[in-house]
Parts: sequence; structure tokens; C-alpha cells
Amino acid sequence: QVQLVESGGGLVQAGGSVRLSCAASGLPFSSYAMGWFRQAPGKEREFVAVISRSGENRSYADSVKGRFTMSGDNAKNTVYLQMNSLKPEDTAVYYCAAGDSWLYFPPRKYDYWGQGTQVTVSS
Repeated sequence: QVQLVESGGGLVQAGGSVRLSCAASGLPFSSYAMGWFRQAPGKEREFVAVISRSGENRSYADSVKGRFTMSGDNAKNTVYLQMNSLKPEDTAVYYCAAGDSWLYFPPRKYDYWGQGTQVTVSS
């Protein structure tokens, strides 16, 4: 079965950094674009970042550009989200997902989802 498992979340001070990981199994990892999404309390799930199948293309939400960096390691079937200069408004559950294209941003375009990892940024 397809499984995506996020890790690395926790409590961090504003201005700090966190690195999230998403380990994939049960799917041809290199055949999927991998995305990161987040959902804050009382808000809809929103796009954060995506990386193409080849790892050569990336796209980020305007709210995280210049602060977050996404990368992938095909040998480990794992993608990462390096989160720097964190703000309280970054507090959310972060999910990784697998989809057909890095050009897609709506959550409904992604086929597989992890269970999420909580990131809490204190002021």
C-alpha cells in the first residue's frame, strides 16, 4: 500500500528553523511530483511547495518564498522542507502529498497524502 510519513515537526521560537521529512513507500517515487501543504486551525488546507518528478523544478506559495526550501532524495524515497525564519502564522499541521505534476496547486489534484506533522511557532 502507498504510505507517506511526515516527521520533524515540533515547537520552535519565531525566527527559528525546522526541517520536515516525508518518506514514501509503495509507489514509484520518481514518477510523482511531491508537494507540501498545511492546515491551520479554522482554515482550509493550503499549498506550500512542490517539487517535480526530476527534482529540477520547484514552486512555492508567496507566503513562504525566500524562507522555505524543498528538496528530494530519490535514493531514499524522501522529500524535505527546510523552514527558516519561522513566523507564528506558519503554525499548522504540515502534510506531504503525491500528484501528477508540479504545475498543480489545488489539494484535490494530489492522489496520496500523509497523516501530517504539527509545527508550532511561538512568538
